[in-house]
Amino acid sequence: MLDKVTKPGEKRSRRAIIDSLKVDGPQDAARLAERLGISAMAVRQHLYDLEAEGLVNHEAEARPPGTARGRPAKLWALTAAADRFFPDGHAEFSVGLINSMKEVFGAKGLDKLLAVRARDQVAAYKARMGARRSLPAQLRALAEIRTEEGYMAEVENVAGGYLLVENHCPVCSAAAACTGLCNMELEVFQKSLGSEVEVKRIDHILAGARRCAYLVTRKR
Repeated sequence: MLDKVTKPGEKRSRRAIIDSLKVDGPQDAARLAERLGISAMAVRQHLYDLEAEGLVNHEAEARPPGTARGRPAKLWALTAAADRFFPDGHAEFSVGLINSMKEVFGAKGLDKLLAVRARDQVAAYKARMGARRSLPAQLRALAEIRTEEGYMAEVENVAGGYLLVENHCPVCSAAAACTGLCNMELEVFQKSLGSEVEVKRIDHILAGARRCAYLVTRKR
């Protein structure tokens, strides 16, 4: 990760690259080098290191035919993972909003709002999962949806069933302020996968685990 780079100069150069891509949009290594006043070779090495960390990616941009730079150029851009380097008031806003809802609607009113949200999630998940009939296919589809939502989800085969693993919680601050969010999450998974299976949470980030994990088994 960026904060593990030991040389201060390298840290500054990589952060400058990230900032430039954020402000000026996708660029090739030559343009970044010109902007930052360092060699294109050094910029490329930083970009490849950042790519390995999932912070940038690139697309090929065709050059006009007959020019000295006829080969496609790599246009580098930030990924969503790089958002952590920039201020984000999302967590503070979410927690404040939850506290305000508790004050206005009370605990029971908040539970009703969460129930409506859970209902809508189940409907959306089922629509995305479509006609997939096998449990592994349903779980892969669910993991894909959750990954798009920021949970870094994956499916593991285990004895007697499957694990739906979420390696990140993008709403951790909100979940800590409102435990009903986590309770509803378990209910959403259960209803999305159907009554033929049982879903049990066995790891929980809020309880100190490094991930949230759900054991999914077929009912006997």
